[in-house]
Amino acid sequence: MPPNDPQPTIERATRDDIEPLTDCWVRLARDQRQYGSAIRADANRETMRETLGAYQVSGGLFVARLEGSIVGFATVSVERGSLELDETRGMLSNIYVEPAYRNRGIGTALLEAAEASLADRGVDTMLLEVMADNESARRFYRRTGYDEVRVTMGRSLESREQNDTHSKEDG
Repeated sequence: MPPNDPQPTIERATRDDIEPLTDCWVRLARDQRQYGSAIRADANRETMRETLGAYQVSGGLFVARLEGSIVGFATVSVERGSLELDETRGMLSNIYVEPAYRNRGIGTALLEAAEASLADRGVDTMLLEVMADNESARRFYRRTGYDEVRVTMGRSLESREQNDTHSKEDG
């Protein structure tokens, strides 16, 4: 950002932020549809409001403010599972910056706040998922030091017989 531009503040969200952040999440979910996301933005509004509230209570909901307006957010959590691991892992579930405020360092500031909060909680590694077709997001994460550690693959099962690589006679 140029030095004369106002700088964003990154802070933990309050309960009063939940409603406007739910609106941000809906915009994020709508945006991700162009990259192949199957999440229905409006149909999940209420569920996401509750989920954002849970992130807020646990200290994993961050908001970016610029001149009093919310311009982005991030959500993180410590991974909880039943398997013993060699490291404690955290998960960045969401990060979003309003389109008019992108390329001004706000996403990086949100990412750094998320990482710092997890490091303070004893997390060794932060994981995240990104849509394969979202090249700008993938560039952002690579530029900030993230590497691919797992690749998720998918296939439609609606026309499985047409795509089946084995003939029925092989059975």
